[in-house]
Amino acid sequence: MNNNTNIFGCFASGPSIRYDEGQVAKDIADIKGEEFRSYIWGKKGICDSLKKLNHKDYGKDLVLILFQFNISPFQFELENLKEIEDYRKREKSIGIPIIINDDNFFKLSEKNRYIFLVMTILDKLDLLAAVVRKKKLDTKIELLKSDLKKLSLFPDNIIR
Repeated sequence: MNNNTNIFGCFASGPSIRYDEGQVAKDIADIKGEEFRSYIWGKKGICDSLKKLNHKDYGKDLVLILFQFNISPFQFELENLKEIEDYRKREKSIGIPIIINDDNFFKLSEKNRYIFLVMTILDKLDLLAAVVRKKKLDTKIELLKSDLKKLSLFPDNIIR
């Protein structure tokens, strides 16, 4: 996998925590952060599967789709996040924020966490399709979605 050819990238920030929180809250935030990151970059993480897709197969206008996972963001952070960021013509990239919190991730079973991640990514590609149409990009978004669905994003021990 060459990072220069991957159409998908992953980034995680958080969990957000106030500076005056006690040590227990900080420890819990660290545990949640590590736990979530294992679903992206760990042994059973989805990022390696996402990186199997090469941007050259889908057009020239979009080189990087960056999934920006925001773990337990503060309310003011949520209020300032867009559903999808603006297309960066110079970089040929776009950022797609994904909110991770107790209700949609941490309270779920392992299987349902993977299902949430995959379904959210597919839903976000629908938003990306609208940007591709609006900006008249040459990105073959339906082919990208189809190829993404074919990837094995679930670990072997998770029943599909």
